[in-house]
Amino acid sequence: MKFIDEARIEVIAGDGGAGSASMRREKFIEFGGPDGGDGGRGGSVWAVADRNINTLIDYRYAKTHLAKNGEPGRGADCYGRGGDDIELRFPVGTIIDDMDTGERIADLTMHGEQILLVKGGEGGWGNIHFKSSTNRAPRQKTSGKPGERRKLKLELKVLADVGLLGLPNAGKSTFITAVSNAKPKIADYPFTTLHPNLGVVRVGPEKSFVIADIPGLIEGAAEGAGLGHRFLRHLQRTGIILHLVDLAPFDEDIDIVLQAKGIVQELLKYDTALYEKPRWLVLNKVDMLEDTERAKKIKDFIKAYKWKGPVFEISGLTGEGCKALCFAIQKYLDEQKALVDAQEEYEADVRFKEDHLKGKESS
Repeated sequence: MKFIDEARIEVIAGDGGAGSASMRREKFIEFGGPDGGDGGRGGSVWAVADRNINTLIDYRYAKTHLAKNGEPGRGADCYGRGGDDIELRFPVGTIIDDMDTGERIADLTMHGEQILLVKGGEGGWGNIHFKSSTNRAPRQKTSGKPGERRKLKLELKVLADVGLLGLPNAGKSTFITAVSNAKPKIADYPFTTLHPNLGVVRVGPEKSFVIADIPGLIEGAAEGAGLGHRFLRHLQRTGIILHLVDLAPFDEDIDIVLQAKGIVQELLKYDTALYEKPRWLVLNKVDMLEDTERAKKIKDFIKAYKWKGPVFEISGLTGEGCKALCFAIQKYLDEQKALVDAQEEYEADVRFKEDHLKGKESS
């Protein structure tokens, strides 16, 4: 399936049905009075987050989504049938914005989450609502109200714990294949991934995390060069970024230190918050280095790169160092989750105490 992470659609709710102006007419009953029912409400349009969908391709081609109108009211106190609501299913991680106002309507981050996009119009009143002691045969009725309509911009940011950053051919696809169930295209010639791949990495019976492989960046990506700039948004939700560096490039004249610094600068140009995310250095393809030169090359690279953070040496092809890296990632994610849980528990306790004090003061 083709990966699509942007789309523009229009959603239109159904109009409410018109009320009825009817009079009761039965044999032997004169002056039966009004019996016109109300019109049915129009159908609404809802957004639903679905973890079984991973692309917006359905909305690239289906541009307009229209709910049904409510039925008009009828005589004999018959109310019109309401229009059916429709549900639009989006991948978890979809952001929905109003194109006209720029308003953020929804950020779908949980499976099953529902958000009302446009509300159906209310049905019109029948003449039974207008009878009174002075107006026993009213002919008034009201039309149904029109349903809401909106033009929406859809943007998908994949939800992953770990994001892979690096040049094309840095070995990101090989690494994600080695540690997860993802199966991106891999070959022994230079090419780049064309769309993000997600994989689940299991490090224990009940412990796992999600890793995202995005197309490789090149210099100038933040300004639109290459493919990677289109997918940088997918790194914005990750908890940690792994910067993969190819220690054995095809061209031996390539300055890998200069390239590594250039890619990090693309993050800074694109989004400061993304640049400031926790980032680990992962030196890949160490299996292609001779044992005698391996330690020296790694030491020289770290010194020239002036890197102070965590460093991991791996081979996505042979699996060397991959297990240790995955355990380190899981440990870090568990520690971060514990900090978040502790902060939320503290804030909940503060709110409880504040509410308790307010209750005392009001009493």
